[in-house]
Amino acid sequence: MEQGGKSSRKPGIMSEDRISELPEVLLLKILSSLPTKLVISTSVLSNRWRSLWKMVPRLEFESYRNIYEFAENVTRSLLSHKAPVLESLHLSVRDQFDGVYLGIWATIAFARHVREFVLDLSFCHGSQIRFPSSLFCFDTLETLKLMNYVYLDFPSPVSMKSLRTLHLLSLVYKGDESVHNLLSSCPNLEHLVLRRGFSHDYVKTFTIEAPSLKTLSLSDSFRARESSGYVIKAPSLKYLGIESVEGYEFFLIENASELVEASIRNVSKIVNEKILGSLESAKRLSLDLSPLKITYPTEVMYHQLVYLEMHTHKVEWWNLLTVMLDSSPKLQVLKLIDHETRQENLEFDKRYTDQGEWNQPKYVPECLMSHLETFMWKNCNWGREEEKEVATYILRNAGQLKKATFSTDPIESKRLCKLAKRSKMRNELDGVVRASSSSHLVFEFE
Repeated sequence: MEQGGKSSRKPGIMSEDRISELPEVLLLKILSSLPTKLVISTSVLSNRWRSLWKMVPRLEFESYRNIYEFAENVTRSLLSHKAPVLESLHLSVRDQFDGVYLGIWATIAFARHVREFVLDLSFCHGSQIRFPSSLFCFDTLETLKLMNYVYLDFPSPVSMKSLRTLHLLSLVYKGDESVHNLLSSCPNLEHLVLRRGFSHDYVKTFTIEAPSLKTLSLSDSFRARESSGYVIKAPSLKYLGIESVEGYEFFLIENASELVEASIRNVSKIVNEKILGSLESAKRLSLDLSPLKITYPTEVMYHQLVYLEMHTHKVEWWNLLTVMLDSSPKLQVLKLIDHETRQENLEFDKRYTDQGEWNQPKYVPECLMSHLETFMWKNCNWGREEEKEVATYILRNAGQLKKATFSTDPIESKRLCKLAKRSKMRNELDGVVRASSSSHLVFEFE
């Protein structure tokens, strides 16, 4: 408090340390939100703080310089740790190291009943580090995330009954059997994130068999080999995300009757393509596919689909849109997404202008006549006549449409000639006689 412009605090009296008097439970909660290196440094503050860090339930270590010094510090810190339950251990190693240390760290973590174990081996070079599968004998692990240069060899199933979340990102697997043994060890697995990217992956048929799995996100930059592919057996699956899966001989999704939402991007060149045919029960779909590179079953009906999102930067995308509208009798929301950046617009205009034609359906789809309420077109380019035709067709035939929104990205000064084209398109669409007299047309410029 200030009195007459002077401090009322007596000289020589230190400010009161109120933080140290907080309950230990609260202090541990505060420390858990700080970097582990900073948490350990608090041990020099006072006698009370000397051992407090050892009870922090969340630890995170990241190497930067001397890998051997880092390995010794992590080992020493884990051996000194006294918390009865280790909620989370994150290890991020930037340089190659002796795999023996990994065995030591994992052994200590599992012995402390670790709930979440995250390992990221972000080497710029070097060989893979084998993860000792024999350590999975402690049945407390709930989340496991393994990333980069981790070599997995599961010669037989182990026990991970508590595991609910599993991330496998850019790993190396010994073979099909190791994948099977790993996933069969997790009978209660609910969330799986899989990213493949190593050319020396030894798996030919990547089988995901998980009866309790609810969400699956799969991406693959791997160059597919002959007679290779995916088989997904997840009867409880609610969400499916697939990205950049190309060139495989097969991709089978069995019994996805519980599926609610799916996102499919850049899937092509797969023999006996059945991915779209496996999504019949979905209520929400996001598609970024080229009709010229995939096969889509015309007999499939999406009776539950109410929300459809489609990217429109692929050649003749409108053909796939026609099929989807015809196959989705209860569709309520249609969202089209054009190019994300102006640079992509420039490249697209040069390559794909006047490629193919849009053929108006002979019969108006049921969803347009009876169910579609919202129509959105984001980043619309208006560079092709087909775009105008598609927009006009939907506006004229959507009998229950309540709102249509068109958004565009800013135009660079050197391309102001496009502004007149957009203005013309806006006036033409605004003058379209719409099937629904109550529909509201909105134009947005971002």
